[in-house]
Amino acid sequence: MSAIIKITLPDGSVREVAPGTTAGEIAAAIGPGLAKAAIAARVDGELYDIGRPIDRDVALALVTAKDEADALDLARHDFAHVLAEAVQSLFPGTQITFGPSTDDGFYYDFAPKDRPFTEEDLPAIEAEMRRIIAADKALKREVIDRDTLIAQWAAAGETFKAEWAAELPQGEELTVYHSGSDWYDMCRGPHLASTGKLDPNAFKLTRVSGAYWRGDQKNAMLSRVYGTGWLNKKQLDAHLFKLEEAAKRDHRKLGQEMDLFHLQAEAHGSVFWHPKGYIIWRELEAYMRRAIDGAGYREVKTPQVMDARQWEQSGHWGKYRENMFVIPDEVPNVEDEGPVISGEADWMALKPMNCPAHVLIFRQGIKSYRDLPLRIYENGCCHRNEPHGALHGLMRVRQFTQDDAHIFCREDQIVEEVRAFCALADRIYAHFGFTYSIKLALRPEKRFGTEAMWDQAEDELRNAVAAAGLNTPEYGWEELPGEGAFYAPKLEWHLTDAIGRTWQVGTIQSDRVLPERLDANYVAEDGDKHRPVMLHRAIFGSYERFIGILIEHYAGKMPLWLAPVQAVVATIVSDADGYAVEVAERLKAAGIRVETDLRNEKINYKVREHSLAKVPNLFVVGKREAEEGTVALRRLGSDQHQKVMTLDEVVAMLKDEALAPDLAAG
Repeated sequence: MSAIIKITLPDGSVREVAPGTTAGEIAAAIGPGLAKAAIAARVDGELYDIGRPIDRDVALALVTAKDEADALDLARHDFAHVLAEAVQSLFPGTQITFGPSTDDGFYYDFAPKDRPFTEEDLPAIEAEMRRIIAADKALKREVIDRDTLIAQWAAAGETFKAEWAAELPQGEELTVYHSGSDWYDMCRGPHLASTGKLDPNAFKLTRVSGAYWRGDQKNAMLSRVYGTGWLNKKQLDAHLFKLEEAAKRDHRKLGQEMDLFHLQAEAHGSVFWHPKGYIIWRELEAYMRRAIDGAGYREVKTPQVMDARQWEQSGHWGKYRENMFVIPDEVPNVEDEGPVISGEADWMALKPMNCPAHVLIFRQGIKSYRDLPLRIYENGCCHRNEPHGALHGLMRVRQFTQDDAHIFCREDQIVEEVRAFCALADRIYAHFGFTYSIKLALRPEKRFGTEAMWDQAEDELRNAVAAAGLNTPEYGWEELPGEGAFYAPKLEWHLTDAIGRTWQVGTIQSDRVLPERLDANYVAEDGDKHRPVMLHRAIFGSYERFIGILIEHYAGKMPLWLAPVQAVVATIVSDADGYAVEVAERLKAAGIRVETDLRNEKINYKVREHSLAKVPNLFVVGKREAEEGTVALRRLGSDQHQKVMTLDEVVAMLKDEALAPDLAAG
């Protein structure tokens, strides 16, 4: 080993140090302020403990709390370890398994000795975690021999850890992290220097659930304890406020209060849309049809059930079969449909996506280069057999309808088509008040197609986003290695809602694989057959999920054009009943969705009830309003006193306000 190694810092300067020098020692040599601030290091891009020895020439960048992504990941990983140590301290005999960091915190899975954990256990666990943090126990990395570690786990009764260690490859470097001298866990790291580097007021345990060992329902059921962890109390408080606000906006709760939809066991993962909820759906559907008609799409409708051979040829059968609803095809040979073949292909499947069916439409009749681009659109109902535990209101369902389209185009048309789609998506998301970031999901490890095809497709998407002016920090441009579909790279639109949460919604994919596998072609200018490129695209993603997002984004207070009930005319006294009906009829004639409330209830009761139902406009009428031909307007969410208006003024105002944004703009 060399007596000197060279450490290259971000400013290009080089420091020569002895092998075994740590990042913390290098920080101290630079200055005491940096030594205090440094919490970890990036060594040739890899995150290292601040106290881990360096034994070769490297590029080194010190990590501080200002590097928030790295700092948060380190803190959350440490919180998970402290959680595990606390649980084993309070509940002797509990076995530990795994405990990763998450997007907003951490969790750990335990095998309790006596009983599953409950949320009543969380306060005591939190208190023990704070005791461990206050003890400022050093977190030290140790490289350990695989067989030695297996023996240690087995001797300690940690059967889950012993099983996992036994399955790791021979010769792989295994590491454990010690918390002081009395507790350790198998972990790749890195970690902070000690438990005291954590803010004891920057975490909270949130809930307990069941989880199967290694995610397999055939294995033992474990207790999973979740927590949220941050760098300081201010961040934690902001997050908890967001969680509280999110709970108020929960689309399942609001959907019930507003009588929009319901879900029940008789149709797991499918939505029962009530009349008011389906009004929102119909308005969105009409809005999207106007948008796609204006953009030159042709709407189609394709079958719900297709032969498994089609899915096998497309590649979806091998990739998605476990999530497809399949039924045996017992139909005998039929001349006009071809023979039914034996074996695994004697199956039909509910479609989990629309793309193969759209290729079959494209293949009907000879297509010329002059026919391209051909933009095929479908409000396509699809089915995917999602696990019961993954279902979540409107956000994750088994039956859903996509605003799905496929653009068949020539190579020279790709960039312009994607650019035009970017402009269309931008306009639509703006109408709903969303900002967004754009990500490019690159080739996954398992994929169809050649490297050259993937190189070309990824570059075309980059060029299209650049042509649209969206590949900038303002739009959160980022490339995501390995996250593309098995047949194509894709652009993803990540929407930011009113309380700062992000939702991946829209997408466009540049696909050369499916046209090849399903034998789609067109006659080019040279007279030969060529493969079209197939752009898969959606803006809402699915109507169900998009409506769920909208409900939470608006906290149920939908824009007037989407509100199921746009106005209610409520009476103060029964003498005004006739006038209330007259007002409602005038509003209905103007195209306003209006109801009357003529019940013998106090007006304050009526106001509260319609506010809970998120009715945007409440028109109060009594004897005086009936005599004067006026109404008293109360706006949902307004602190202002009611405003008295003439009936003509009300009709004119609501006719303008109730226009969909694309119609209002036009």
